[in-house]
Amino acid sequence: MAATEQTLALKTRDSHARSPGERTLRKRPRDAVRLWRYAGYALPVVFLAVIEALVRASVLPMHLVPAPSTIAQTLWDLGGTRVARHIGASVARVYAGFALGSALALLIGAAMGLSRRVDALLDPAFQALRAIPSLAWVPILLLWMGIDEAPKITLIAIGAFFPVQLSVVAGIHGVDRKLIEFGELNRLTPRAMFTRILLPASMPQIFTGLRTGLSLAWMFMVAAELIAATRGLGYLLSDGRETGRPDLVFGAILLLALLGKLSDGTFKLIETRVLSWRDARHVSGDAP
Repeated sequence: MAATEQTLALKTRDSHARSPGERTLRKRPRDAVRLWRYAGYALPVVFLAVIEALVRASVLPMHLVPAPSTIAQTLWDLGGTRVARHIGASVARVYAGFALGSALALLIGAAMGLSRRVDALLDPAFQALRAIPSLAWVPILLLWMGIDEAPKITLIAIGAFFPVQLSVVAGIHGVDRKLIEFGELNRLTPRAMFTRILLPASMPQIFTGLRTGLSLAWMFMVAAELIAATRGLGYLLSDGRETGRPDLVFGAILLLALLGKLSDGTFKLIETRVLSWRDARHVSGDAP
């Protein structure tokens, strides 16, 4: 009991011994990062304001680069209900395709990461399929699945599959050998080795692949909605191109950018909470 009281007294004395300047220096790096983060959020707003000014001053042609206020007015004229329908259709397709593609990628990637034979069997085919552009899949999926929702979701799943599969394989192959030897010394079963060592150690890499797959899912969604779609942000892009309305095209692009940022930010928050156990380096202050 006396030792505990003595320890508490030493901690209290040390905290009082610190000068206000030292406490201020501890806070400055975090405050500096916060200022840079606020500047990062303000940068797109400043960019849009500059575009608005250049268009109003006739430096940029309005028929090629519409003013942000014109884009906002176009989206307003479409109506909240109509815009919400397009956004809802695209979001549903993206998350359905992403869930399907990432689930398959996690299973197949884990099998390839754990088995050299499976990796040697599937890797050449996946390398070839990964090089096929998204639009090249469109006629094939139309022939196989028709023009309903199935080909759209399948195309998005293809886009999400490969980065997640690559990250799972790379994450498992990149686990420190010392950790594996530690598990072998403790005579862990293959299942325990996977759940206690391989999976936790590869989770940071897997989350990176999941975030990349989600970004590609949004990109493939635009190609997917070229398949006889009557609703969605990809349809708005196509409609704006065919009718010669750059304001509609840029409006759809801005909505895609906003939705992509929101989805990635949400996934990043999930990653931070799931991987809170990591002893990782955080950049602070003016450090490079």
